Amino acid sequence: MPLKAIALNCTLKADASEASSTDVMIGLLKTAFAERDVTLTETIRIAAHDVKPGVSSDEGDGDAWPAIRAKILAADILVFGGPVWMGQLGSVAKRVLERMDAHLAGLLKATPYPG
Repeated sequence: MPLKAIALNCTLKADASEASSTDVMIGLLKTAFAERDVTLTETIRIAAHDVKPGVSSDEGDGDAWPAIRAKILAADILVFGGPVWMGQLGSVAKRVLERMDAHLAGLLKATPYPG
């Protein structure tokens, strides 16, 4: 059974018509995945969506994260790409990591550390 991957492009450029180095990287991965029977089903440019700040799965009216999160959970592989500025992830990527915190916290509750 082929695997499905989804990519989050965390470039700071909201306009998809503007090329980004992250687009290039994801394109290279798409080609490599295809050689291994993995389909990259979608690339979501996060800056083009209204992902609210916060650490929950849904931050209320207008929050685009719940729909994006559902797509992530439906995939087998998550590609997380974005720029590095002065040795740190860009702000869009940091926002995604903050939003993923709610999911990770739920996983930790479901499978407590055995130590």
